[in-house]
Amino acid sequence: MITIGCHLSISKGFYQAGLDAVSIGASTFQFFTRNPRGGKAKAIDKTDVEQLQKIMNIHRFGPLVAHGAYTMNLCSDKPETRAFSRMIFQDDLERLKQLPESVYVFHPGSHVGQGAETGIALIVEALNELLTPETDNWILLEGMSGKGSEVGSAFEELKMIIDGVKNNRRLGICLDSCHLYSAGYDIVTDLDKVLDHADSLMGLERLKAFHLNDSLVPFNSRKDRHATIGEGSLGLEALVKVMTHPRLRHLPFNLETPNELPAHQEEIKKLKAAAAEFLP
Repeated sequence: MITIGCHLSISKGFYQAGLDAVSIGASTFQFFTRNPRGGKAKAIDKTDVEQLQKIMNIHRFGPLVAHGAYTMNLCSDKPETRAFSRMIFQDDLERLKQLPESVYVFHPGSHVGQGAETGIALIVEALNELLTPETDNWILLEGMSGKGSEVGSAFEELKMIIDGVKNNRRLGICLDSCHLYSAGYDIVTDLDKVLDHADSLMGLERLKAFHLNDSLVPFNSRKDRHATIGEGSLGLEALVKVMTHPRLRHLPFNLETPNELPAHQEEIKKLKAAAAEFLP
């Protein structure tokens, strides 16, 4: 069974987000751990989580995906920004202990002119401080599109981060179809080659989540512009082949397309119907 969902708000609680997911035919969802543009985080209610877990069990949900705030930048050129990023990262890890069936995705960061090598060194330094042998949730570096001074658009950069972190047992990756295509990985005509490359560098066993998005921009554009499924440069067929690939189909797939619940429902319905033609 394909596990597919979308990004949902938890402003009304996890239970309501679970109900919203079920209402649109989803079997997972992604959520921000806190205000994506700030540092505030709502306290997690134990009863609310218990109610969500009942929904997840009944509807056979896959892992939930917690997304770190956009304001985090572990490789900023400003020490105060790096310190703030570590603080909210650490707080997120503590909060996720209350959500054991979840993985944590974050953008590696932007080196803002310091150079990728320096950026990677700062990210590694931070993760060596933050991740311990007791870290249980999977912590996932998101592969980026390569715009500006982003770190992590190349598999080689993700590998350097993973290899540099001492306690990397639970350090993995989350890939994004739009980001991959924009970064120059041709998942439309040569998906197997891309997966082989990722496997040879990082090991696909570290791939624990996937963002399924179409793209408003063409191949290798180095821009991050998500589009509704089937309305961009990747197209429905290519995205369904990603979702149903034997090496990927076990993953939780989440849409980050520019839509609200009713449109997400239509996208999920479309993807499921198309996927049925590819699955055994």
